[in-house]
Amino acid sequence: MIAKGYFKTPVVIIDHMVEKLFENQIPKATDSVLDTGCGPGDFIEGIIRWCEKHDSPLPNIKGVELDPKFVARAKKKFQKNPEIAIEQRDYLASNNEKFDFIISNPPYVPITQLSENEKRLYRPLYKTAKGRFDLYILFFEKSLKSLSKNGRLVFITPEKYTYIKTAQPLRQLLTDMQVKEIEFLQEDTFLGLTTYPTITIVENSVPQNKVKITYKDSTVKYVSLPKKGESWLPILNGIKNKKSKQTLEDICIKISCGVATGADKIFVQKIDSMDPNLEKYAYPTIAGKELVYDQDLPDIKFKMIVPYDENGKLIPLNKLGPLEKYLKKPEIMKRLRERSCARKKPWHAFHETPPMKFLFRPKILCRDISARPTFWLDKDGIFLPRHTTYYIILKDNSKIYKIFEYLQSKEAQNWLMKNCQRAANNFLRLQSHVLKKLPIPDELYI
Repeated sequence: MIAKGYFKTPVVIIDHMVEKLFENQIPKATDSVLDTGCGPGDFIEGIIRWCEKHDSPLPNIKGVELDPKFVARAKKKFQKNPEIAIEQRDYLASNNEKFDFIISNPPYVPITQLSENEKRLYRPLYKTAKGRFDLYILFFEKSLKSLSKNGRLVFITPEKYTYIKTAQPLRQLLTDMQVKEIEFLQEDTFLGLTTYPTITIVENSVPQNKVKITYKDSTVKYVSLPKKGESWLPILNGIKNKKSKQTLEDICIKISCGVATGADKIFVQKIDSMDPNLEKYAYPTIAGKELVYDQDLPDIKFKMIVPYDENGKLIPLNKLGPLEKYLKKPEIMKRLRERSCARKKPWHAFHETPPMKFLFRPKILCRDISARPTFWLDKDGIFLPRHTTYYIILKDNSKIYKIFEYLQSKEAQNWLMKNCQRAANNFLRLQSHVLKKLPIPDELYI
């Protein structure tokens, strides 16, 4: 990464995207093209190559870039091309212009890397600036607004926008236009980076045709996308979700990620080396990596030191006895004070408040990232799950064996495989918002 959010696009991908941009729609000299977040002008060079190859006049091209180093390089590179203008400005903060063609690899910048000023600037301007948005989603919205009638947009972005909850407003905006194609690329397209990139082609016209989906293995199919912003993942994966009177969420008290301390090296210790004076505050705990496929739950190897009472209320330091002495060791106190959560909470608090009244009930466990959906049964409620483990607590414990068995059935496994996000190496992310939507057959919970 050379600048915030910038990843150099391979030339072969640039040329492929430019082909898509001008496919059956050769640009005229009077047409306008925009490259948003143009960096040093890689896509503009791709357009020049295309025009030379097809003996076509160069259209009017504008590149917008915030980074002055890239602006200087691009201006120097194209100084002999009067058709090309490079402007240094914040594309997201500027007025709307209309363009016949827009192409980009917009910056990938999560909300955690944006300044407070940037967040305050963008949130009122964009429907997509909701929750934990990424900058590329705002670039998408801005560019859709900037398309001329019948204009065409070609973007390369992470595939996550097709299913994450944060991108729901973007999916609604996209289905107001004609999404022509979604092409899934190999995860290592950006050399050395695992990004799961996707090329999306959109035309500013009333949607009339199905969307062409091109998969990594080059197979193609045509689908109709949902109109209300719901996840496109089931449709893209070729399934129709069964309607059910109830979901996993309906029959559960809690479906959640485990406890995040923000400093596991301090709060999580091996049982055979723990100070006996801290045992009063320690509970058996388990991380996702300890859950091994085709094996039962492991023996207790670790305990988590918890400065909270049984109701989940943080215990004042002066009432923690030997635990206070341990936490006040200079190197430990320094580490705890450095956590982001210590800015808003007492410095000995966890990153997230643990729901203690739920954690030690009988529950079903799963890893947060997994090669396949796999579940383990903590029937006695022994383990306090850590943040790499998800836990499922039913309203009716008498059904726990039936539900546990169903979660491992072919029906449930197929649904999860089609609806879960992908992590590196094609692993699955089993997240609470997906688990909650898992349909439960009526006969299992009447």
